[in-house]
Amino acid sequence: MKISAELRGFQDRIGHVFTRPDLLIRAMTHSSIASATRADNQRLEFLGDRVLGLVIAEALMGDDRAATEGQLAPRFNALVRKETCADVAREVELGAVLKLGRSEQMTGGRRKIALLGDGMEAVIAAVYLDGGLSAARDMILRLWGDRLSRVEADARDAKTTLQEWAQGRGMPPPRYVVLDRSGPDHAPVFRIAARLDDGRQAEGEAKAKRTAEQAAAKALLEKVSND
Repeated sequence: MKISAELRGFQDRIGHVFTRPDLLIRAMTHSSIASATRADNQRLEFLGDRVLGLVIAEALMGDDRAATEGQLAPRFNALVRKETCADVAREVELGAVLKLGRSEQMTGGRRKIALLGDGMEAVIAAVYLDGGLSAARDMILRLWGDRLSRVEADARDAKTTLQEWAQGRGMPPPRYVVLDRSGPDHAPVFRIAARLDDGRQAEGEAKAKRTAEQAAAKALLEKVSND
């Protein structure tokens, strides 16, 4: 089966040439364009999530043999969450080759975190089925790259840390206030302030409300640490 030039370029970006190109085509097929003769990528997404989890768990245990389960769990969650998968998908320009129905195209589906993350998981499953666990592991470790080495910082939950800091000083929990919501409905940008009871605050901005809250909490932690 022949594949398009765009998909051949995508193979180069992920570092795996398919012996069964139909797997790659299926991985790139969103349910919005699926039909009786064209399967979508949802089953591959299900499998890819499990393969990713296994590879990341193995890597974390191998990198830090003294870490407890309580230390490994937040690192694992930071590396396999949908936002991280979507970040990797953006780096390999997965959105450009994702096959979408007209409605998803019109609402910015190629930039949506959920669609990109699901697509990346489907690609992982396709590589696993095409080349085995070794091929999937090689691709995951290559594409996740230095995320593995900096995961300790990424895994820190800034909101929880800030709340613990405030409560340790007799303050009520921080408040999070939406200051602005801009951009189109399909790609909003949130600007959020994290505020302490003593009047100190900091802002964060991101395309997801939860991410903006975390950014604001992190900025406020840095501020109170320097005061």
